[in-house]
Amino acid sequence: MGAETRCRVRFGKQSGEGRALLETHELIFRGDFRLVIPLKEVRGAKAVGGELRVKFPEGEAIFELGPLAAKWADKILHPKSVMEKLGIKPGIQATLISMQDAAFENDLAKIATCSNRLGSASELIFFGADSKKQLDRVPKLAAALAPAGALWIVYPKGQASIRETEVIAAGRAAGLVDTKVVGFSPTHTALKFVIPSARR
Repeated sequence: MGAETRCRVRFGKQSGEGRALLETHELIFRGDFRLVIPLKEVRGAKAVGGELRVKFPEGEAIFELGPLAAKWADKILHPKSVMEKLGIKPGIQATLISMQDAAFENDLAKIATCSNRLGSASELIFFGADSKKQLDRVPKLAAALAPAGALWIVYPKGQASIRETEVIAAGRAAGLVDTKVVGFSPTHTALKFVIPSARR
């Protein structure tokens, strides 16, 4: 989940009020009409007088964002990598539990020191959960975190088998607080949990 704001959007003969969302892979408008623009299809984005003008194969969409227009244009034209959004720093110790993404593991191994076994004070844990049942493992993972460590729970989008509310509830029940959401891939979301500062 990325930036979100209320605005007016014009696209072709359509014009309406609603909410605009700038996600990792899409620019979305939900309101008087619906528009989804995959960022990989964007041919141009610029801010003009408080308007974000986005060109893509179907035409040009104009988002009336005011001061946010320039910031959103920059994010569209210069997106952060998934590694940057996840806060991966060179040399960090990362533990992968039930992750099923070989490309991510390969990219992570180029930056971090990776393991598939929990330590007693893990800096960074990535846990892949495809169902609510798998969230039963969260307390054990939370217990293995270093005081300033982070647990990322990576789960599929739009699946009845596991929902965001259930992921958040599992993290909080284990004594953690959720601090960030990242579009991990076109099919998965990653939620970040940390130990509350009062308990570190």
